[in-house]
Amino acid sequence: MDALSEANGTFAIQLLKILCEDNPSHNVFYSPVSISSALAMVFLGAKGNTAAQMAQVLSLSTEKDIHQSFQSLLAEVNKPGTQYLLRTASRLFGEKTCEFLSAFKESCLRFYHAELEQLSFASDAEQCREHINTWVSKKTEGKIRDLLPSNSINANTRLVLVNAIYFKGRWNEQFNKMYTREMPFKINQKEQKPVQMMFQEATFKLAYIKEVQTQVLELPYEGEELSMVILLPDDNVDLSLHACLV
Repeated sequence: MDALSEANGTFAIQLLKILCEDNPSHNVFYSPVSISSALAMVFLGAKGNTAAQMAQVLSLSTEKDIHQSFQSLLAEVNKPGTQYLLRTASRLFGEKTCEFLSAFKESCLRFYHAELEQLSFASDAEQCREHINTWVSKKTEGKIRDLLPSNSINANTRLVLVNAIYFKGRWNEQFNKMYTREMPFKINQKEQKPVQMMFQEATFKLAYIKEVQTQVLELPYEGEELSMVILLPDDNVDLSLHACLV
């Protein structure tokens, strides 16, 4: 699974660069593994030049065991008995008048636990959109209710691939609400805004990246299997995304 981890890391960085191209100062929230695993399902049914281009974008080899690696990765992500809740779910919604190969459907279910549900986009696209949004809402505990906006699908839609991810965890070292207070948050060297900031005094893993003058702090969640990693540039130093990623 090391090859897949490296491929997913490369894909995540390349995608982040693209997402930040138009407006580097805006916030970006995305799940690289959700996107790569969803596209890998499409890769299952791709051939020839299409497969070659997808493999290049995803930094994947064309070897068959890549899907087995995704199977192992998703099993690890969704493993039971953890002190946190992390779940991913994928589903294909296909036009019911179209015929989808049994081998493709079986592989999606086997490797990605993704079923193909057939809907009638041709007769009632709006009802199909609402149905898909309801599925996403259930899988994200109501956090995402309108994934597909109005007019995002129509009578010509043949296949919709949806991936949802949900996470809920507690800090390994809890923050005391009593210490939360308003403090200035520096957006850049010229602008700052007042925000509610949490505070605690404890021992955490801390590193420093000299090349970009940035501190790196790890905040583990309960169980210490997952962590939030925070990058904090030095005072009066803008955190350049491009500089960090190349």
